[in-house]
Amino acid sequence: MNEPVEVLGLEHIYLTVSSPAVSEAFYDTLLVDVLGFRKSQFILGDEPHINYYNRHFGLVLRPARSATPHDNYAPGLHHLCLRVATEDDLRRAWSALHERGINASPVQCYAQYAEDYYATFLNDPDGIRLELSNFRKERQVRFDGWEGIGE
Repeated sequence: MNEPVEVLGLEHIYLTVSSPAVSEAFYDTLLVDVLGFRKSQFILGDEPHINYYNRHFGLVLRPARSATPHDNYAPGLHHLCLRVATEDDLRRAWSALHERGINASPVQCYAQYAEDYYATFLNDPDGIRLELSNFRKERQVRFDGWEGIGE
C-alpha cells in the first residue's frame, strides 16, 4: 500500500457574503488591521472577489447568489476558528477589535476543552460565527512532535 499524501495546510476558504462592501469593511478590520493579513482583489466569472491572505492560508469573499441568512446549525459551516500564538496575543486582538467597534465576547478560558484553551467569539455581518483562540499546549506538543506520533 502506498503512503498517504500529507496535507500541508489549509489553502483557502471561500465565504459568500450578502453585501461585499459591508463584509469588506468588517474583514479589513479583523484580518488586515488586527491580524496582519494582506489583501488583493480579482474578478472571477464577472464577479468581484476579495482575497485576504497570510503565509498560512487565504480567505476569499465572493458575492452570494441568494439572500438566505446563515444558519450555524444547518448543514455547512458552523464556525471558523483562527489561532494566534499566545493568550496575550488573543487578548491584544480582542482589545484591538473592541477599540474598532467590533463586538467580540470577552476572552475567557474554556477549560471543558483544555485547561489552557482561551477564546473570543464574534459574528461577521452575515452571521457567520468566528472564533479566535490561542495555540494551546496540547496542540503545540502534537505539532512539534508530529513525526514521532503514531510510530
